Order: sequence, then C-alpha cells, then structure tokens
Amino acid sequence: MKFVDEAEILVEAGKGGNGCLSFRREKFIERGGPDGGDGGHGGSVYMQADASLNTLVDFRFQPRYRAQAGQPGKGRNCTGRGGEDLLIKVPLGTSVIDVNTEELIADLNNVEHAVKVVQGGFHGLGNTRFKSSTNRAPRKTSKGTPGETRVLQLQLRLVADVGLFGVPNSGKSTLIRAVSAATPKVADYPFTTLVPNLGVISVGMERSFVMADIPGLIEGAAEGAGLGFRFLKHLSRTRLLLHLIDCLPVDGSDPVSNAAKIVKELEKFSPTLAKKERWLVLNKVDLVDEEVIQTLKHDLAKTLCWEGEIHEISALNNTGCEQLCNKLMQSIELHRRRLAEEEYAAIQSSQDTAMAFEIRRSIEHSKSTTLTKSAAVDSDTGDFESSEWKK
Repeated sequence: MKFVDEAEILVEAGKGGNGCLSFRREKFIERGGPDGGDGGHGGSVYMQADASLNTLVDFRFQPRYRAQAGQPGKGRNCTGRGGEDLLIKVPLGTSVIDVNTEELIADLNNVEHAVKVVQGGFHGLGNTRFKSSTNRAPRKTSKGTPGETRVLQLQLRLVADVGLFGVPNSGKSTLIRAVSAATPKVADYPFTTLVPNLGVISVGMERSFVMADIPGLIEGAAEGAGLGFRFLKHLSRTRLLLHLIDCLPVDGSDPVSNAAKIVKELEKFSPTLAKKERWLVLNKVDLVDEEVIQTLKHDLAKTLCWEGEIHEISALNNTGCEQLCNKLMQSIELHRRRLAEEEYAAIQSSQDTAMAFEIRRSIEHSKSTTLTKSAAVDSDTGDFESSEWKK
C-alpha cells in the first residue's frame, strides 16, 4: 500500500430537521390545537485513531465526508429522527488542523477517545412549541440550522520512541535491520529509503521501544533538494533523536561538515524539533583507525558545540549496537516514568503543539518554493529547447 502522510479533506455535519406545522384532526374533536413536532438534530463528525491503519492514502481518493441530516418533524407531536453521527478512523499519530483558521483541532495520540471535529445542526421547532394562552393556534415553526463545515488538513506523524536521521548512506536502515525485525531496503546508492520505516527493539522481558527510520537528508532540503524534508515531521513525536554520522562517506565528503549541514536543515525545518534531545552516533567505526575516530570526535564536539557523549557503532557487524540499545531503553523508561508528572507532561504537550504548526509552515513554504522553481523552469523551456536544437 502506498505510504501517504498528508491529506486535505472537507467534512460537513448534517443539517437539523425543520419543525412541522400541523394541527390535530380527529372526529368529534373540534379545534384540537397544534401538534407539529420538532425536527431531528443533524449528525456530527468525529475522528478517532485506529492502530490498524498506517497511511492516509484512502483520504486522497475520498476527500469529502458528510454526516446524516436530521429528519423533519411530523404531526401528532412526532419528533423527526436525528441524523447519525459519522466516525472517521485515522492512523495513530494524526494531527487534525483547520486550514482556514490554522487551529489545531486534535492530536490523536491514543485510541481511547473520539474527537468531535464539526457540530451537527440544531433541530427546528414545531408549531406546538409556540402555543401560548394568547396564541392557541400558532402557525409558526422554525427551520433546522445548517451543520458546521470545515476544511481539514490531516498530518500523520509516526509514533516512535527513537528517530534516526542523517545523510543518505549513513547506515540508518542497516542499523534498524540489525536491532529489530524490520527489513528496509539497503543498497550502495543514495536514497534507498523512500518512506519511513518502523522497527520494534526488544532489550529484555517486557522492555522494548520503537525506532523510526526516515529517508536521508542533504544540504538544501529546505528548498526541496533530494526528497526535501517533509519526512522530518515523523521525528517530532519521538522521545529522542539519533544523528547517525558516517565515519567514511562513500563520496569522500567530510563527516563533520555533513553533520553540521544536517543540523542546520533540522533547525530550518523546526526550531522546537532541533531542541529535542539528540545523540550523536558514529557509524562504520570498523572501517577506520582508532586515531581517526578520536580526531572525528574532537572535530564534531568543536564544530557542533557538543558536550555530550558520542557513541561508536558498526551497524553492519553489530559492534556497539547492543550497548547503544540498552542506553536508549534506560532513557526512554525514565521519560515514561516522568510523563506521570503533570508539569513534565504539559511541557511535552506544548512542544508537540508548537512542532505541529512549525511543521505545517515549513511544508507550505517548501511547496511554494517548489512551485516557484517549476514555474521558472517552464517559462524558460522554450529558450532552452531552442538552444539545444541549435547545437
């Protein structure tokens, strides 16, 4: 199934049913009075996370959702039937944003509760409601109100504990294959990973965490270079980030320079995401001497102003992978315990909200930049082709 992590949909709540204008008509009963019933409420639209879903591809083919309208009232004081609510299932980790108001309506991180996204219309009143001592035969009713309508952007951000990022061919997919049962594609050319991959890492009885691998980043990703940085949003829900650095890049580039460029791209995408806890991991240490590794560590600490530990692994032969996973598990368990603290949980929630809007702005800016470039290329196509033919 195709992986789709963004979609825009139109949701419409049902209209409320109109009130009924009716009078009691029965043999031997004169002037029976009004008996028009109320209409039914319009149906509302709810959204709920479903752990069995992992893509928004269905919303690309069905972008419009409408709840059922309420039925009009009837005589004999019969109330119209209310419209059925519509429940839309989305993948776990989906953010729902109102396109027109830029409001974060819901952040669906759990499967427990359904969130109302549009309210159904209120029912109309029948003429019975307008009966009074001075108006015994009212001919007045009210119509049902229309339901709310919203254009929503669905933004899927994968739920994981650890997120991997780095330049292409830095060994991210190899690492997740080495420590989990995930089998992402691995090859000796850039951008073998085209969609995010998840792997579950178990380090003991009932001790496990989820790791996310995203496509590699290159300099200029903010302007759409490579695969751009739209997949970076899948790191926003992680507990911490693992920045993988290739000790011996196949293109002969400088590992320190590569790491600095990627950190700048991360800051351009989301300043809040860039402040998330991040670990540096040197990969492919089996290919270089210890002296080179120590020099690399020194240069990385100086260039990135890094004061923490720099881990060493070789994902291909599992060197250092077990120790790294154990340390990750300890950090994640501490995070899970602290989530029980109200202050800590509130800080995490505010960070998630801030990242949701930063991600939206970054993606919209990237799209507009790409469209501007493509328009410029189209305007120059004629001259380019004529010069080619002249040659």
